[in-house]
Amino acid sequence: MEIVLSSLTEVAKKAARDAGQEILKIYDTAEFGVEYKQDSSPLTLADRAAHQVIAGYLAETKIPVLSEEGMETPYGERSEWDYFWMVDPLDGTKEFIRKNGEFTVNIALIHQGVPVLGVVYAPVLDWMYWGFEEGGAWKQVSSYAPQRLQLPSERQVKTIVASRSHLNEETQAFLDKYSEAEIVSMGSSLKFMLVAENKAQVYPRFAPTMEWDTAAAHGVLRALGAEVVLVDGSRPLTYNKQNLLNPHFICYNTTDLPF
Repeated sequence: MEIVLSSLTEVAKKAARDAGQEILKIYDTAEFGVEYKQDSSPLTLADRAAHQVIAGYLAETKIPVLSEEGMETPYGERSEWDYFWMVDPLDGTKEFIRKNGEFTVNIALIHQGVPVLGVVYAPVLDWMYWGFEEGGAWKQVSSYAPQRLQLPSERQVKTIVASRSHLNEETQAFLDKYSEAEIVSMGSSLKFMLVAENKAQVYPRFAPTMEWDTAAAHGVLRALGAEVVLVDGSRPLTYNKQNLLNPHFICYNTTDLPF
């Protein structure tokens, strides 16, 4: 099978945008149909609707799909995949329920554990981010012309993005190393996109995430030349592990890090 990242990116963008429209239909109603999974995380009708839209688009590529809301694929099977799609149809379900607009549709293409393509779409804001190897990283707002994202020329930490829900002791200890930095908050994978746009230089995460929470944003950042690494800086996050839980990590676009 020939893999053309530019063409697959366009498919993923269309899938993300159409999934976003399905999400908004439910977002604008009073009834979300909220249920709770075994880990107590919320699941809504919008998660399911977005999954169905994305699955339809990606089926045409003949590349396997691993989605948060899809059927779980045994590791023995998916470990044989060379390329596969990793999808979070609605990242930031808590933000969706709170109606603050800070949720996203996440679609990544993984090749041998590495995100080589990423699409992140925020339906309420109508922000589309994408990137792939050799194609660069981009942001488009509504129907305006896309803008290419660039690494900052000045590589100091001035702003750090931290999760509103997970400001634990480890996170606070990291923040204390940058006492002069401004701290900002954002929901879902938009935290990574603040780093991609250099509205923040670092996003430390000392709390649980799953691979589908990070893969698409990681793909955008890699296309930019930024990275998501283990907290000791030893290596980037990898994907399609037997256990899909991520280790703690730091996302950054700076050279000023305490590794």
